[in-house]
Amino acid sequence: MNTKRLTKKQMRIFAVGQLGWSILGGVINAWLVTFYLPTAGDIANGAVSYIMPGLIVFGSLTVLGVISFICRIFDAFTDPWIATLSDKSKNPKGRRIPFMRLAAIPFALVTVLVFCAPVNAISGVNVAWILAFLILYYLFMTMYCTPYNALISEFGKTQEDRMYISTAISLTYFIGTMLAYLPFVFAGPLQAAGVAFNQSYRICFIALAIIALICMLLPTFLLRERDFVDAAPSQTGTFRNREFRFFVGSDVMYWIGLTLFQTGLPFFVKVSMGLDESYTMIFLGGMTVLSACFYPVVSRFVKKFGKKKMVIFGFFGLALAYIVTALIGVLPLPGILFGVVIVVIAAFPMALLGIIPQSIVADIAEEDSLRTKEKREGMFFAARTFAMKLGQSVAMLTFTSLAILGAAQDTGANDITASSFGLRIVAIVAILFCSLGAFVLMAYNEKKVLSAIEEEHEKYAETSAEKEGREEKRL
Repeated sequence: MNTKRLTKKQMRIFAVGQLGWSILGGVINAWLVTFYLPTAGDIANGAVSYIMPGLIVFGSLTVLGVISFICRIFDAFTDPWIATLSDKSKNPKGRRIPFMRLAAIPFALVTVLVFCAPVNAISGVNVAWILAFLILYYLFMTMYCTPYNALISEFGKTQEDRMYISTAISLTYFIGTMLAYLPFVFAGPLQAAGVAFNQSYRICFIALAIIALICMLLPTFLLRERDFVDAAPSQTGTFRNREFRFFVGSDVMYWIGLTLFQTGLPFFVKVSMGLDESYTMIFLGGMTVLSACFYPVVSRFVKKFGKKKMVIFGFFGLALAYIVTALIGVLPLPGILFGVVIVVIAAFPMALLGIIPQSIVADIAEEDSLRTKEKREGMFFAARTFAMKLGQSVAMLTFTSLAILGAAQDTGANDITASSFGLRIVAIVAILFCSLGAFVLMAYNEKKVLSAIEEEHEKYAETSAEKEGREEKRL
C-alpha cells in the first residue's frame, strides 16, 4: 500500500484540472441551446439560424433535443467502457493521468468545433456536424473526467485529504461554471467593434477553451501519479455494491434538483419575480460567493455529524429553497426579496452537496477495493458521472415540459414561453425530487463503509509496526 500523501499545494494543483473541464462543460450547458436556437430578438441582432427551429419532431421535440438524446445514449456505453480501460490500464505512468493528458487537447478543440457549423444557413449538414462533434465532446469529456474523478479516491489517503480535495474541486467547479457565462459580458463589446453576432461568441469560446486546456494539462504534468498510487490494474470491469446503489440513486435526484435550479433561475427571475434578467447573474454570483464562504465549516460539520447526515440536510435545505420559490406570487412580497431569501437559503445546501458526495464515492471505492482486492475507482466515478448526465437530462425534459403549462406556445419558434403557474409546478416537482434523494440516501450504511476502512488501516499500521520492530532487532 502506497501511503505517500499529496501536500495541500498538490491538492490545489489537482483541483485546477476540474476548473478546466468545468469551463468546457459550462460552455456546452450554457450556450448550446442559446447559440443554435436563437430567439427572435437574437436574430434581429444578427444571429444566424443553423438548424430548423421549433418543435418539429413529433410536435414536441426540437432537433437539438433529439441530438442531445442520442448523445446521452452514446454516453451510456462510453462511461463504463472508458472506466474499464482506465481501471485495467498497465501504463507505467499510471492508470489515470495518461488518459487525462491524451484527452485534454481534443476535448478543448472539439468544444469549440461544436459551435462552428459549416453552412451559414439552416442545413442538414449543420445537424450532422453538431451531432458528430457533440458525440466526440462527450467521448473526450469522459476520457478526462472519469480517470480524473477516480484519482479523488486514490490521492485522498485519509478522510481529511478527501474532504480537502472535494472542497477544492467543488470550488473550482463553481468558478469554472461562472467563467462559462463570461460571453454574456464580452460578446456585446465585440459586436460593437464590428464583429458578427455568432463570431463574437466563437471568439469567447476559443478564449475559454484555451484557458480550460491549460488548466486541464497542469495537473497531468505537475503531479506524478506513480509517486502516490499503486498502479495495480483491475482484472474485472463490473461490480455490485449495495451501498453504492443507494448513493447513486440519491445522486440522480441531486442532479435533477440542481439542474432544475440552474435552468429555471433565469425564468424564475424574469417571469415569477418580474425582474430584469440581469438579476440572474447577480443572484447566481451572490449564491456562489456565499456558498464558498461556508466551505471552511463543512469539514467541521462532517466530523461532528458525518457525511450522510450532512448530505441529507443539504437535500432538505435545497427543498426549502424550492418551497420559497413555489411561494413567489402567492405571498404578497417583492420579487427581489424572494430572490435574496432563495440565495441565502440555498447557499449552505449547495456547499454541502457540492463537496461531500465526491468524498462519499471515494469512501465506497476504497472499501470496495479493500474487500474485493480489486481497484475499480474508475467504474465508481464513471457511474457517478453517468448519474450526473442522467439527472441533467431528466431535469431538462422535466423543465421544458412543465414550465410552459398554462402558456400558449408557438411551436415554430425557439422562444420558450414559461408561465408563473408552470414554474410553480417545476418548483413543487423539484421539492419532491430533493426529498426523495434524502430518503434514498437514508438507506446508505455509512457506518459499515467507514468501519471497514478504519479496520483495514489499523491492520496495516500494526503490520508496519511489526516489520519495523523486526528490522530494529536485526540491527
